[in-house]
Amino acid sequence: MSEHASRKEDHLDLCATDQVAFQGKSTLFEQVQFLHEALPELAVSDIDLRTTLLGKPLRAPLVIAAMTGGMGRAERVNRDLAEVAEARGLGFGFGSMRPLLQEGVQLGYKVRDVAPTALVLGNIGIVQAREASTQALMDMVGIAGCDALCVHLNPAMELIQPEGDQDFRGGLETLARLHEELSVPIVAKETGCGLSRRTAQQIAAIGIGTVDVSGAGGTSWVGVETLRARARTRTLGELFWDWGIPTAASVAQLEGLGLDVIATGGVKHGLDAARALALGARAAGMARPFLMAWNEGGRTRALQTADQIVEELRLACLLTGSRTPAALGQVPLVLGPELLRWLPRVSPIRARLLDA
Repeated sequence: MSEHASRKEDHLDLCATDQVAFQGKSTLFEQVQFLHEALPELAVSDIDLRTTLLGKPLRAPLVIAAMTGGMGRAERVNRDLAEVAEARGLGFGFGSMRPLLQEGVQLGYKVRDVAPTALVLGNIGIVQAREASTQALMDMVGIAGCDALCVHLNPAMELIQPEGDQDFRGGLETLARLHEELSVPIVAKETGCGLSRRTAQQIAAIGIGTVDVSGAGGTSWVGVETLRARARTRTLGELFWDWGIPTAASVAQLEGLGLDVIATGGVKHGLDAARALALGARAAGMARPFLMAWNEGGRTRALQTADQIVEELRLACLLTGSRTPAALGQVPLVLGPELLRWLPRVSPIRARLLDA
């Protein structure tokens, strides 16, 4: 087994447990409360969850988020979950496509036969993107049939990973190049540590229109790599295990920048997805709930999980009087003090607070 394949097997095993949760930091979604509307004047059938993301229609604003890539179990996971995305009109994201880019490994990255119309998101690290030619990345995207390419920014994870990268210079220049030269949209994506407003402003300034915050509070990818690490980086990883911006805080910080925000990172259910949409996200992404479901019962159980999450989101919309996901972005909110501390002084969200 190659080094990359072994690493991905480790990731799947560890992410199926609670060992890699953040230890003292939450997503802060629990600090978002809605005002209940006892007279919503809506029927469940009135709720229209349809939206578009990266130019493609979704039947609900949900993405089965990036988890893994490559051969073996990763191939089975990706194909089954892509099929779920197709069946329910959701988005689907690959994990790192580095094996396809650098080693020509195509197994695990071909899902269009089971997901011909789904939104499919590719995924490559910023360091690998920096070193690769635009043509090589276009070939990679073409082989997998991706509608967009997520470029993941993961310095904290890489610094702890035993075989990780150490040089992150040229990242913004790389994103600008790919935005200009690739024929598919670029999504700037974190990997469990969130995006700050400053970083998002830099990304927006070069013309990229979509980001994935992948915030703190769910799976700690620093924690994942800490459990795999050698002694020196393990000590560092234990110190930085909880590093990052909570997911709800990261989404809220980006409100008003004109970006389409995908909220991933510890989104547990449809109510969390509704909270993310209320804070300004365009869609919510979930990885671990689908991986756990797949581990329990394969594609059938993952389909059931998708249906459950969609139903939870639909109920949250009805109980707030929101006919559409976009309407959630207008409802009054009650935010807890910890989340309020993360809000910029000037934020559109502040005008919607119940005590404003």
